[in-house]
Amino acid sequence: MLVPLDEGVRELVRDGDTVALEGFTHLIPVEAGHEIIRQGIRDLTLVRMTPDVVYDRMIGAGCARKLVFSWGGNPGVGSLHRFRDAVAGGWPAPLEIEEHSHAGMANRYVAGASGLPFAVLRGYTGTDLVGRTPNVKAISCPFTGEELTAVPALNPDVAIVHAQRADRAGNVQMWGITGVQKEAVLASSRALVTVEEVVDELEPVPGQVLLPSRVVTAVSVVPGGARPSYTHGYYVRDNDAYQAWDAISRDRERFAEWLRTEIHGLPPAREGSAAKESA
Repeated sequence: MLVPLDEGVRELVRDGDTVALEGFTHLIPVEAGHEIIRQGIRDLTLVRMTPDVVYDRMIGAGCARKLVFSWGGNPGVGSLHRFRDAVAGGWPAPLEIEEHSHAGMANRYVAGASGLPFAVLRGYTGTDLVGRTPNVKAISCPFTGEELTAVPALNPDVAIVHAQRADRAGNVQMWGITGVQKEAVLASSRALVTVEEVVDELEPVPGQVLLPSRVVTAVSVVPGGARPSYTHGYYVRDNDAYQAWDAISRDRERFAEWLRTEIHGLPPAREGSAAKESA
């Protein structure tokens, strides 16, 4: 149950998997995404309501084949340039995208967690996602005849989330701003949770979300594992890092050099060679 992060990723994340790294503003499992990059895992379908810099890095590193999402950007700064380059320029590999509304994504997770084949909602009415996204279909209410929208359940192979703490039995506790972490874990076949610390006993906290050990496959202790996002009660959001990422990610060579030095821990490459080596 308690394993080092590299072992957890190696055992639970496989080439070709559908993987959800969820977190909303806060508790984003950034270091787990970095470990996926380090291990060279490929051909992933990445799922997340709000992909930000960690998915930008994973896409730029060539981990992703497809992205399923409802919003993407560098929060408070602007675009995800590696995401944009993959879609528009096919670098380092073409990226298929499937776009939904926030409500659609959340309800897809809920349907998956509930063992249902699809979810029904009003959220897509009047948008051009209907007809453009294959997994968005019009449906009529059998009782009133109202036209609604159906979206299929999301059941990732692996969900990865970050939390404040776990106990030694593998029960996980998180609090503060949470998103769909619970639903993503319940909908997935396997779940890896990174935590700031392991404690002997989980003391109740207002607004807490608890994940019982029976739905968690593995827990890894990764202090600072959500940076540059924040973990409520442990550290604050690193706004400078988000701003710095905009410049790093705009240029293929600069991004490749960042991967080389910051993720793989290698010495700087010769000038002009980093992007060629990364590709």
